[in-house]
Amino acid sequence: METPENESFRDSIGTLTEDGKRAWVYPKKPSGRFYEYRKIVSYILLLFLIAAPFIKVNGNQFLMFNILERRFNIFGFPFWPQDFHLFVISMIIGVIFIALFTVSFGRIFCGWICPQTIFMEMVFRRIEYWIDGDRNKQRRLDNQPWNAEKIRKRVLKWSIFVIISFVIANVFLAYLIGSDKLIQYITDGPLEHTGTLFPLIIFTAVFYFVFAWFREQVCIIACPYGRLQGVLLDNKSIVVAYDHKRGEGENGRKKFRKGEDREALGHGDCIDCLQCVHVCPTGIDIRNGTQLECVNCTACIDECDHIMESINLPKGLIRYASEDEIEKKEKFKLTARMKGYIAVLVILIGVLFGMLLLRNDVEATVLRLPGQLYEHKEGDIISNVFTYKLINKTTKTIENVSFKLRKYKGEIKLVSNSNTFTVPEQGLAEGTLFIEIDKKDLDGDKNKLMIEVYSGDELIETTTVNFLAPRSYH
Repeated sequence: METPENESFRDSIGTLTEDGKRAWVYPKKPSGRFYEYRKIVSYILLLFLIAAPFIKVNGNQFLMFNILERRFNIFGFPFWPQDFHLFVISMIIGVIFIALFTVSFGRIFCGWICPQTIFMEMVFRRIEYWIDGDRNKQRRLDNQPWNAEKIRKRVLKWSIFVIISFVIANVFLAYLIGSDKLIQYITDGPLEHTGTLFPLIIFTAVFYFVFAWFREQVCIIACPYGRLQGVLLDNKSIVVAYDHKRGEGENGRKKFRKGEDREALGHGDCIDCLQCVHVCPTGIDIRNGTQLECVNCTACIDECDHIMESINLPKGLIRYASEDEIEKKEKFKLTARMKGYIAVLVILIGVLFGMLLLRNDVEATVLRLPGQLYEHKEGDIISNVFTYKLINKTTKTIENVSFKLRKYKGEIKLVSNSNTFTVPEQGLAEGTLFIEIDKKDLDGDKNKLMIEVYSGDELIETTTVNFLAPRSYH
């Protein structure tokens, strides 16, 4: 996209001054149709974000990312450590989907869906507008001495920010350790679980720091997605773009004068009012072209449309458009790269669904006890000792679990008072067992056995083991 001859603005990010200090951004309060759409989307997503860890599907938390225990729930579907390959594929699908979306529609995810943007612009920023006022009032308040008004507003704002940060930290913790455990910790009292209380305080401090001070710098400095868009975007990507053909004309932009024939004078429709700059939450000038700081929040579109409407010029000077649309009037179409991403996405989704259909609710692992070979018992019986582990991925207790051999005539004995046991919901059962087989039924020194796992009379899982015997029994 055409950019100004002076490209020096690209030498530094918009939130730094020439001497490298923080340039605080005071964005004008946005308004307009896109902002109203964003509010609807944001509050729906906020409701979802807060409610998701407390919603249960078949007894499973709707979303949970328990990294310490390596247990994850995605849309109510549990992933255990044994299902890590499924979780990895799910994450890859998510990354490719975001990449496809970026190639097609730029950084729209950042402006409309990213939790950082939603909390910053639709929660903390709106509270700031309510307490401190709009752009100019905020600037005046920052520059004025610490009088009663400034102290009152600062204490009120910071107190509300801390409370909201604490709520966000609790929701974040519910995603990590599970909502049931979080509610239990709250009921027991914070002093009963100091090991969780301190991380909660740290999370609260981090969220407060991010939303009260670091702000838009998360998107510009910390988040790698801004850099990634420079690799993914091309001339056909739909982004928030300034129509420089229309805005600059032959003789460039010019301040508005009533009754002046701008077209005859060769000036474009941009009246250089700077409202698109003042409303930008990252402090950039969209007229300079696509920049890594732009999160596609559409605030500049709304502001420019309002200005165009007030001076009786067509709206859309800043709009969702591709470079090719502005330069060549080309409409959006799927490129070879987009088709490639779509093909990979469809294949991965197909693989994931296939794996999910083949996935068992119960997973059995039977392994030979280390250092043990076999034992020759009376009556020409060969015995091997194994350890077993059964994982129950469901929210229901599995009772009357027993083992049986397929093909071979033999006996499986558990090292317990009973040959049946129970596997608790979302838990595991483990122990030791002996497999005893008559020597005449063995085919050699190493025999592959198929072990069937039953719950009552229902076959719930199968697994295989190698049964060792003396070589002379081959």
